[in-house]
Amino acid sequence: MDLQETPAIDQRSGQLFAKVRELVVAVLNGDDSRNRARRAVISVFCIRVASAALVYLSQIAMARWMGSFDYGIYVFVWAWVLILGGLAPGGLALSVIRLFPEHLEHGETNMVRGILLYGRLFVLALSTSLAIIAAGTLYLLSDFVPEHYLLPLVLSLACVPLLALSDMHDGIGRARSWIWESLLPSYVLRPITLLAVLAGTVWFGLPVSATTAVVATIVALGLSLLIQFSLIEWRIRGLVPVGPTQANVGLWTRTSLPLFMISGCDLLMQYADVLVISAYLQPNDVGVYFAAAKTMALILFVHYAVGSATANQFATLSARGDHIGLERAARDAVALMFWPSLLFAVLLLLLGQPLLWLFGPSFTDGYPIMLILVFGYLFRAATGPADFLLNMAGEQLRSAYVFGSAALINVGLNILLVPHFGTIGAATGMALSLVFVAILQVWLVYRRLGIRMWIGARPKLAQS
Repeated sequence: MDLQETPAIDQRSGQLFAKVRELVVAVLNGDDSRNRARRAVISVFCIRVASAALVYLSQIAMARWMGSFDYGIYVFVWAWVLILGGLAPGGLALSVIRLFPEHLEHGETNMVRGILLYGRLFVLALSTSLAIIAAGTLYLLSDFVPEHYLLPLVLSLACVPLLALSDMHDGIGRARSWIWESLLPSYVLRPITLLAVLAGTVWFGLPVSATTAVVATIVALGLSLLIQFSLIEWRIRGLVPVGPTQANVGLWTRTSLPLFMISGCDLLMQYADVLVISAYLQPNDVGVYFAAAKTMALILFVHYAVGSATANQFATLSARGDHIGLERAARDAVALMFWPSLLFAVLLLLLGQPLLWLFGPSFTDGYPIMLILVFGYLFRAATGPADFLLNMAGEQLRSAYVFGSAALINVGLNILLVPHFGTIGAATGMALSLVFVAILQVWLVYRRLGIRMWIGARPKLAQS
């Protein structure tokens, strides 16, 4: 290299370093909505990374301590808990993300107090009723449920109200970007508590079974909810003064019902494969599939981190009618989602075999499942958090139709493919469903909001 070129290279390097430093300082100290959203993304991302590591560690520990048979039973039971617990808030845990900032933006503090008080009471009542109905259904069908599933299923119903209330407080925190208060108890403290309880069980020489794991889960959910509630209440008292409450039930219903449909369909998409596999295959196969699917699904925490951090920004910009700002926020969110997802996908595929081996030697048979699922996850990541944008911009009803169609396709593909191709068929059905929902969401965002929401897309509104 010519020595005369060295100063020029050093100068360019210095300029690049200065620009990076300027960007970091702006993100850390900037008070505008764009940098606040970036800080929120970083916070959620850090929490989700820690959570993913802890949850993965707890799943490995359970698989090792219980064996693939009991682990497969726990996976089936936990899938039902997540579906019932996700449905129990009736969509209000999602609609509060939009309604909270809208009411504050318009100075309607009485409406804010109403949704905080009556909304949480509604979620508690609905989730408890759902758990009681599920218990009655299990009693009536007990002769048809395999014995090894029955007791864990009955005990797991105690998790439904706890999970529903946790989701409601999660929504309240995300509505105000109280990231640490809302997410840290659920995503960090909960898996730590679960792991600690199970480790204590092993330490005292007690058997670790699917039933033991369900009891440990109840303890973890209860403790994390108590701490989450205390932190959120502390932040609310500093924001909303004491005063009269008002409940606009009609507005809640109109906003929440489509989101309830979306939540239900999304949960069905996530766990239809596990439920169908459980109907056709043995618990050992369920355990292997779940380990591989959840290893690949670590990519999704990027989707959740970006969506959670930008939902409040989407809702606020939509309420203001700032279409240019909404378009810019959407394009930023796509980039923030796709490139980290791609990086994680490559790392997970490179480390796939060793990661699955941690569950047990037989779990490495699930690596082909990862190779199939990565296609669907990356395709969806390339379209950014389109679901969050649609919901926060008032297009939740049309978004519900998209998720409903995708869920039906996912269930149909699993029923069609699993009996013939086993776990490979389930992975194929999930990947195709993810591609389908991503295409429909991107088309809907463009059609309704005029925003080109896919990686590398050129802006439309900003040019007009």
